[in-house]
Amino acid sequence: MESEIAFKRILMELPEAIEGKMFGAKCIKADNGKVVAILWKNTMLFKLNKDDFEEALKLKGSKIGAHLYAPERPMKGWVEVPVTHSKTWINLTKCAIKNQIG
Repeated sequence: MESEIAFKRILMELPEAIEGKMFGAKCIKADNGKVVAILWKNTMLFKLNKDDFEEALKLKGSKIGAHLYAPERPMKGWVEVPVTHSKTWINLTKCAIKNQIG
């Protein structure tokens, strides 16, 4: 699965990315233990600051682009980025880690 490959690539290329689990899904944590990204089905969810969040929302796709993650209600700062933009996942993970360790 393309999303799994992209997730593993992040872990290989970013030594500061720590693999974990959250709600039964694979996730990436910063070294302070905070979750910064979650692999969810064929997408990645990223916890971003306002500027990085707004930039991520500019990613568009043929069916769906990046959007606010809102499973039941909007989750502030969490953006869902489809696998069609998996090439951006490493950079988004870097931003998310930087925001959490600050």
